[in-house]
Amino acid sequence: MLFSDSSPTTLILLLITSISLLLIFSPSLPNTTNPNHSLYLTFTDNSSISNNLQILTTRPHIAGSLPNADAASFVLSTFKSYFPPQINSHIASYHVSLTYPSSRTLTLIRPHPYPLTHFDLTQENYSKNPYAHEVGETFHAFAKSGTAVGPVVYANYGSVEDFEKLRQMGVNVSGTVVLARYGKIYRGDIVSNAYDAGALGVLVYTDRKDYGGPEGFPDNKWMPPTGVQVGTVYNGAGDPSTPGWASTSSCERLSTDEIEQGGEVPLIPSLPISADDGELILRSLDGQVAKDDWQGDSNAPVYRVGPGPGILNLTYNGKFVISKIENVIAVIQGVEEPDRFVILGNHRDAWTFGAVDPNSGTAALLDVARRLGKMQKSGWRPRRTIILCNWDAEEYGLIGSTEWVEENREMLASRAVAYLNMDCAVSGPGFQASATPQLEELLKEVAQQVPDPDNSSQTMYDSWTGSKGSPTFGRLGGGGSDYAPFVQHVGVSAIDMLFGGGYPVYHSMYDDFTWMRKFGDPMFQRHVAAASIWGLVALRLADDEFLPFNYLSYANELQTSTKELEDQILGKSVSLLPLYRSIQELKKAAVKIDKQKKVLEDRKGWASLWRRYPFKARELNDRLMMAERAFTDRGGLPGRPWYKHLIYGPSKYNDYGSKSFPGIDDAIEKATTMNTVESWRPVQHEIWRASRAITQASLVLNGKLT
Repeated sequence: MLFSDSSPTTLILLLITSISLLLIFSPSLPNTTNPNHSLYLTFTDNSSISNNLQILTTRPHIAGSLPNADAASFVLSTFKSYFPPQINSHIASYHVSLTYPSSRTLTLIRPHPYPLTHFDLTQENYSKNPYAHEVGETFHAFAKSGTAVGPVVYANYGSVEDFEKLRQMGVNVSGTVVLARYGKIYRGDIVSNAYDAGALGVLVYTDRKDYGGPEGFPDNKWMPPTGVQVGTVYNGAGDPSTPGWASTSSCERLSTDEIEQGGEVPLIPSLPISADDGELILRSLDGQVAKDDWQGDSNAPVYRVGPGPGILNLTYNGKFVISKIENVIAVIQGVEEPDRFVILGNHRDAWTFGAVDPNSGTAALLDVARRLGKMQKSGWRPRRTIILCNWDAEEYGLIGSTEWVEENREMLASRAVAYLNMDCAVSGPGFQASATPQLEELLKEVAQQVPDPDNSSQTMYDSWTGSKGSPTFGRLGGGGSDYAPFVQHVGVSAIDMLFGGGYPVYHSMYDDFTWMRKFGDPMFQRHVAAASIWGLVALRLADDEFLPFNYLSYANELQTSTKELEDQILGKSVSLLPLYRSIQELKKAAVKIDKQKKVLEDRKGWASLWRRYPFKARELNDRLMMAERAFTDRGGLPGRPWYKHLIYGPSKYNDYGSKSFPGIDDAIEKATTMNTVESWRPVQHEIWRASRAITQASLVLNGKLT
């Protein structure tokens, strides 16, 4: 219909009507200062965090125990009290293989005139905690049952390099019991490295140089002399009896022998011991004096490497038990995109009381829930679905989160936007974060909105940046917490955040509410800040019309990581050119999708676009979400098929270590050891694999078939 003969007034009225209809039916403009998000920051309450943490840490609550089931019930009831009835809060339970100690003994035989020493292997209740008697025996989860008798060799931190140094010194580890100290690598890798060197058994102790101080807890924050760091020595993720599938009550399971044959549980017995016990054993050693960086603090005896003449008799017997574990889940349904999931997670189980690890994170998670509940009462509803997850049995090997991810793998692969993790949320001052690189800019933006809990005149971003000019990010390649199954198995973008860092009473009975109140966060303001930044990141991911992902950061990070490989392949017949080429394509794709996002945000061509706009926004967001999946490979890392991410994964010889290009790194390490032309061929193959994954990510961002 033509309006060539219409009056100017009619045309104006029609134009106004058209614009009104467009505004009514078009989605709202992107809102960078969402008033609901500002409201979230006003709902702070450090007293509720403190109360929740005190309740959670009243009793020791190891996975599979009744107190841990009680803690799950508390988390579930708290979720339900914070949220309206329509919010789906429930328990997702699994039946998994856990181990507990049946018996353990340790004796030291020294030459005359020293008597036989029987170690009592107990931690002293220095703070008179009324529930200290419920703390279980010190042990390593999934340790091999058996007896090891032999002369002692001191192996520093038990790394591959440390055992190589012993070999160079002419020290034969075969047939010995290794004594190593905590501090540099994952305890399971210490045991594995000792086994590879021929040891019969392993003791891991907490050296005062790393964990001690002039005075120990409760007078100071340091580990007291009888303190013991317990933990798992399992090198995998998830229930070892159900590798790759969920541990439901009637599922297929591997036998104990099959688990051992899988290579992820130790094949020699081990025990954790205290600084006092470790020092006594060190005094029983002769042999060469250890080099300076193997020595203890100024008050320690001179450390020698042995072997002997002290002889240890270590016996450990454990039992495999199928135990029920409980993940507590709360689902806040999204209004516009209910099939897109923003997931927040923290584990609940603890080796003892767990005030820092993990229940500082649980208390923060409950505070996020409390604030989101208040926002719902004020009328807010998220655009995308927010899922709050409280995991079980993380301490045994990320079991609760892994079983849930394995059970829901296909749904998560197609619907998960991001995973946001807090474990040891607060152990002291100073904010730290690790992330997949596309989330870095988002975290920087949010950190500028949250006050620094230790200096109200500045933001968290200011204190995080310090004098560096830009904050430092870690990477999510290590297997240290529940982000691993999301990033490394499925390929979900993720962030892991905390205040503090390593703390002296880690995994001991002194990680209790008293330690937190005196040393970790006396006013619980760091907990408030942790909940603030955690929730704001989740709200941005859930409510922003366009996902706040920046893949140019990813490409720049990959460029840096590739450059770091150059020194390792110098002089070898290996080329990094495939990687550099694929990274250039990723940069182009990242720039292109940012421009496309800007066009949609600016409503260029809105007159013809408005009907199709919601679908274009959805399609663009899907490309941003799915690009991380492209960095995974179905075959996984060589010899470790569960770990499918080719960019970020754990080091083969240190599960805590975060490696870029883990497949390339492992291949280089093996080739360097063998040092033959043929041994470098797998390095080139892994370079090609990584470059193909990066190319796939570029194709996903571009969104067009070749």
